[in-house]
Amino acid sequence: MADAPPPGTQTLARGLAVIRAVADGATDLRALVARTGLGRSTAHRLVQLLVSEGYLRSGREGYTLGPTLIELGFQALHGNPLPVVARPVLEELSAQLSDTVHLAVRDGDSVLYLDKLPGSRGAEMRSRIGHRMPLTRTGVGMALLLDSEPEWRGLYQAEAPLEPDQVHPGDLDAFLVRMREYAETGVALDLEDNEPGIRCVAAPVRDASGTIAGAISVSATRPYMPAARLRGLAKVVGRAAQQISAGLGHRDH
Repeated sequence: MADAPPPGTQTLARGLAVIRAVADGATDLRALVARTGLGRSTAHRLVQLLVSEGYLRSGREGYTLGPTLIELGFQALHGNPLPVVARPVLEELSAQLSDTVHLAVRDGDSVLYLDKLPGSRGAEMRSRIGHRMPLTRTGVGMALLLDSEPEWRGLYQAEAPLEPDQVHPGDLDAFLVRMREYAETGVALDLEDNEPGIRCVAAPVRDASGTIAGAISVSATRPYMPAARLRGLAKVVGRAAQQISAGLGHRDH
């Protein structure tokens, strides 16, 4: 159960709940009421205010996120040096490999995608900028966890598959063995753990303090990512991650 909002912030909390519900697909008042538990009149008043301030948009397709959130999102993104520093390296990887390239950070117990350059071959992947995924089922998520061994067991056990076509990376013992190997090599592999037929190679990005600040990955469908190529890309992705880390002030000792 979520914690109660601090005193005096209930209206703000309700407004944020409405925005989140629209982001999750609620496009009309009935869906908003069902998602948030708010009364119809309260939800309607909040929607009117949010539309007038540009946080929501009301149109032919119902409620959608508004231009104010886009503006604030770009400001938040560019306030973080990681996407700015990483972008040229990601573009170089994308041009060199023709595969999908991701940049992600850890947000609580989830992976949050900050950038994505789609590949030019194979099927399109479900990931998108701003999308969240569980940490233990994605290559970037496992790369983000390489320094966090005390959390591996609990996160794995908490992250049951959310959709029928999502799988889990083997049993717990096998997952822990994999994570120890990845921590030793500095590169993590998604062996169709998240999406059937999709494999990826991922590596962590470190800041000036040596802390993992993000992770990058290169992903492709199985025909374009056989086992030999997975192994070969480990060095390529690792070097790219080191290049971004250097841009953040990290120095290998």
